[in-house]
Amino acid sequence: MKKDSLKQYVTLHQALLAEKSELETRLAAIDLALNSAPKTAPSAKAPKAPKAAKVAVVAVAGKVAKKKKKISAAGRAAIAAAQVARWAKIKAAKKA
Repeated sequence: MKKDSLKQYVTLHQALLAEKSELETRLAAIDLALNSAPKTAPSAKAPKAPKAAKVAVVAVAGKVAKKKKKISAAGRAAIAAAQVARWAKIKAAKKA
């Protein structure tokens, strides 16, 4: 029984390795086709981001993503204080 399981495992492993090789070959061909495609010039300029936003653009794995905006420590503290005040008000109403 164990020899059958081992033989099935080895057969499956070899099949998966072969499939992996085929997929890697196909992906390489797709990458080559995408990289060799002619670049077209944009017809109009992209709109500029507002100066107040100041959002940085970061390239990640070939994709362009916007960097998240950061809130200041004072802003976080104000939000936390407001939340504490809301909960205090709710708790006071429950006690009364």
